[in-house]
Amino acid sequence: MAHSSTVRPLSALSLGTALLVALTGCTSSKTSTGSDGPTITVGTTDQVTSLDPAGAWDAGSGTIESEVYATLLSVKNGATEVSPDLATGIKLTGPKEYTVTLRKGLKFANGHQLTSSDVKFSFDRTLKIADENGPSSLLYNLASVAAPTPTTVVFTLKSANDTLFPQVLSTAAGYIVDEQTFPADKILDDKTIVAAKPWNGPYGVTSYDKNSLVSFTHNSDYGGQLGTPKTKNIQLKYYTDASNLKLDVQQGTVDAVYRTLTTADLDDLAKKKDIKVHTGSGNGIRYIVFDFQTQPYGTKTKDADKAKALAVRQAVADSVDRAQLAQQVYKNSYQPLYSSVPDGLTGATDSFKSLYGDKKGGPDKAAAAARLKAAKVTTPVTLNLQYNSDHYGSSSADEYALVKTQLEATGLFKVNLQSTEWTQYGKDRVKHLYPLYQLGWYADYLDADNYLSPFYSANSWVANGYDDPAVRSLILKEETEIDPAKRTELLKEAQDKAAAQVPLLPLLQGSTAIVTRTDVSGVPDALTSAYTFRWAGLSKK
Repeated sequence: MAHSSTVRPLSALSLGTALLVALTGCTSSKTSTGSDGPTITVGTTDQVTSLDPAGAWDAGSGTIESEVYATLLSVKNGATEVSPDLATGIKLTGPKEYTVTLRKGLKFANGHQLTSSDVKFSFDRTLKIADENGPSSLLYNLASVAAPTPTTVVFTLKSANDTLFPQVLSTAAGYIVDEQTFPADKILDDKTIVAAKPWNGPYGVTSYDKNSLVSFTHNSDYGGQLGTPKTKNIQLKYYTDASNLKLDVQQGTVDAVYRTLTTADLDDLAKKKDIKVHTGSGNGIRYIVFDFQTQPYGTKTKDADKAKALAVRQAVADSVDRAQLAQQVYKNSYQPLYSSVPDGLTGATDSFKSLYGDKKGGPDKAAAAARLKAAKVTTPVTLNLQYNSDHYGSSSADEYALVKTQLEATGLFKVNLQSTEWTQYGKDRVKHLYPLYQLGWYADYLDADNYLSPFYSANSWVANGYDDPAVRSLILKEETEIDPAKRTELLKEAQDKAAAQVPLLPLLQGSTAIVTRTDVSGVPDALTSAYTFRWAGLSKK
């Protein structure tokens, strides 16, 4: 077990529900059963960015990566705290030093030995590549990694008393890769990865047609805590239209759905007599990002003006109606969100509610107009707003159409709304091609810090040009503060200072959904967080 004095317990959540929808009825003859037992087919509308852990940090890529790559520590199905996976234990061996001991005899599916050298290589590589769409920002406090013996890894940190670091080891930044397969300084293409079979998780990929159909079988060389999967074979089938995915579930050609059916589809399924709805925790948030370079009056625009740019961001914050978005688009399966940190996490505070709109959570046209007038901003302000529907769900089209309506109803804004496919979206946003754009977030670990450091730290994953030394300092302090009360105050202060500058605009918090046929069991434990749907515990009659 992890050293009990080194791991901060994960916070309990009350973040709304994640719908786990089970389709009842007879087992369909259309689902696959072979000599190795039944095959479970999972359907999704999500997209894969990359199979290289250093180059992707999104749910579509993570759905595959979390099955084929393992971490030193992980969250066991049905649990809430990290515990050893590829490791046998972790100890705090100095104020800035964690020592991890690996299990003996670990191997990759290609036969290569998995040793501490691979662990060191994996972390060094992620930091060196620092891909803008990758998880390197999670390693904010990692100074160096040493491999003194084949089964010993020593992590040296930049700051002392970092009790969050064991949780970081369980995230996408902690996937261990084969140093004989992956280059040290660049992202490896998916085709080469699949051919090399560098799998060390519960499953391995047997065939790969990117964003079309991927087949998996259990990896007998996996030696971690999730054990042998209950179902040997899995297929992951991709859809461009949620309505077609819904139809295939009903017809029995798909056994489970993970990301994403529309709210209307879920409501329709819930009305049928052969459907059962399970509830669980959700930690997803939805928000708008302002690019500080290309937003109106941004630093790279011809009429750059810091004060006017701030006034525009604040006026947008005054104008959105979160309650209307939650009710009309998501039938209250999402709730209004007034901070980047969702309600239910220790340290969360409704910073945006007290600063903007009617100061009660609602919009206020007069407040928005007054801000723009005081900054001498000519209205209406043109806002180029980008959203995505194949990653964040087809309901995003309705969500952002309503945001456009709300903003334009004030008479202060003219909104140009555009959508881009996810595989291009991630590339464009980090090139500052979107002045305002949609993003979402699911927790890597259930702590308020995971909703702050990826957005506001020096090496922010959002990469929107926002950088405030005071906010960065507060984040660094809370990450190593061992007094719970003092840490909570630091978390709240960081949220308040960031909210005053509106680098991003939180809109909603809520759920994800899993749909399965009733002959598939193990669904509640499979959703370890809204970000990860684990298959190892799934079985089929």
